[in-house]
Amino acid sequence: MDFRTTVERAERLKHLHADHTPLVLPTVWDVWSARTAVAAGFPALTIGSHPLADSRGAEDQEGQTFEEVLTAVRPIIAAVDVPVSVDLESGYGQKPADLVAGLVEAGGVGLNIEDTVHSEGGRVRSTQEHASYVAGLRAAADDAGVPVWVNGRTDLFAHAENPSAVLDEVIERLRALEQAGADSVYPVKIQDDDELLAAVTAAVAVPVNTTAHPVKHDLERFRRLGVGRITYGPLLQFALTDAMKDMLKPWAPSS
Repeated sequence: MDFRTTVERAERLKHLHADHTPLVLPTVWDVWSARTAVAAGFPALTIGSHPLADSRGAEDQEGQTFEEVLTAVRPIIAAVDVPVSVDLESGYGQKPADLVAGLVEAGGVGLNIEDTVHSEGGRVRSTQEHASYVAGLRAAADDAGVPVWVNGRTDLFAHAENPSAVLDEVIERLRALEQAGADSVYPVKIQDDDELLAAVTAAVAVPVNTTAHPVKHDLERFRRLGVGRITYGPLLQFALTDAMKDMLKPWAPSS
């Protein structure tokens, strides 16, 4: 993909976030799922690390190298004419500039970056460390001349036994990510908690991303709670897996 097209797609992704509340980005993992989502009418996509890994027989949580991920996402991005964001987990041990350079070279115009460092035993970055990494991504994108959309994710709710108990810490982290240049923030594992969703959406000025199930969740509910961006994580692939099993079972040989 040429540089001009990449820049145009990045700008389009930015405008889509402004025009849609929330912006729904189907999470895809191969050319077929990407083309199917575009044919269904979606103007932008995200590639999820978990479904991508599953589709390639790899493990999530950085079970693939950065180069392997780039090799996998290039044909997906090239197969559609819409902006595509890529879940880059915690960065695969890459410096921010190298992460952005690889993403842009592959044609990606957005990224998701989380604070659980899988290559270091699953430790969680401190608030300042994660914000500094996001600031590095923002600076690298600016230097590259591509307005890459940075979705800053935190796993603090997911790691907590009582998610409500870490709300203040999460809000502090989300605000630090916003100040560091994140275009949206993503506190995972609270998609079913109205109180926590409302609290985080009220705490920051940038869009808040939530995971959603394509069938079980209600889009209007997320809109009412102030959610600005929706992705599916692995839930779309899981739903299709369940549907495929149901379709195949009647003709499976009996044991």
